Amino acid sequence: MSDSSYNNSPNTLHDKPSHVARVAIVGTGLVGATTAYALLISGTVAEIVLIDKDKRRAKGHANDLRDAAPFSHNAKVFAGDFSDCCDADVTIITAGVSPSADMKSRLDNLQESASMLKDIIGEITCHNPRILLVASNPVDVLTYAVWRWSGLPAGRVIGSGTSLDTSRFRRRLGELYGVAPDNIHAYIIGEHGDSQVAVLSSARIAGMPVEDFCREFACDETTLKTIVNDTRTAGLEITQAKGAPHYGVGAALVRIVGAILRNEHAVLTVSSLAPESMQLGEVSLSLPAIINRDGVARVLPVSLDAAERKALEASAEILKRYIAMLDGSKATSRTT
Repeated sequence: MSDSSYNNSPNTLHDKPSHVARVAIVGTGLVGATTAYALLISGTVAEIVLIDKDKRRAKGHANDLRDAAPFSHNAKVFAGDFSDCCDADVTIITAGVSPSADMKSRLDNLQESASMLKDIIGEITCHNPRILLVASNPVDVLTYAVWRWSGLPAGRVIGSGTSLDTSRFRRRLGELYGVAPDNIHAYIIGEHGDSQVAVLSSARIAGMPVEDFCREFACDETTLKTIVNDTRTAGLEITQAKGAPHYGVGAALVRIVGAILRNEHAVLTVSSLAPESMQLGEVSLSLPAIINRDGVARVLPVSLDAAERKALEASAEILKRYIAMLDGSKATSRTT
């Protein structure tokens, strides 16, 4: 999912070797447990802390993961509490209301999820967390709310955003054209949901603009529209088929964590506070961003045609309407 990355010298101030890194996961449902397993298999961290109001479930997952460690990577896995977030390099928040098969949008159940998260953030912020990575849906609205509630700088509150959507989009384009997704640079931006925007005007396949690539190898505009639509609806289709997606989002979260811990300066489409230069208002949504040891180092401008710009503005307006529904979301002071 990364467009570009580079590693600074391992002796730079912010680098911390992965063998001493700790990640705390708040919420041990399907997404939380899958993320913990993906972290273990990846060998990204030395310690994985599982935190859940259901302490028995958290302990059960920890024991199960410890059984898997000898077959993958050695890591300390344990069930903990909110105080363990103070020593975590990244705290991943996956707690929320589980999706249902009849769910029409990720914006469903907003109030219930927000109420749950507000209590959780109150517990976490007592322990001076370093970086919060939000995966709870609706992720853009809740990323904004977590930023407000936590008082952390905007760059240290990151939503998983459209990192998974971007990966889905590139995979589908790769399948269509017979090109590895790593050689496709195309973004999904805006909401992680129905109003997301596929940026085709500046997309590149093997370094060629999509339009030029299509002329060279023949392509059908209708097929491209189908890919865009399939990318938009993929998550809800998985939810309707099996209850909830969790493998893809777990892998996306591990990718973001890796970019942070390795100080990669990788470009990923994550949800964060939109910069004033984008003129979208005060809203969190996904744009290409440089991710390093400090979280979101910089949100990058993205080249859009007139239709894409209009669609992004519409996506921002939808999210701002839902943000306005959150009682007290703007009541907490914060640092920018």
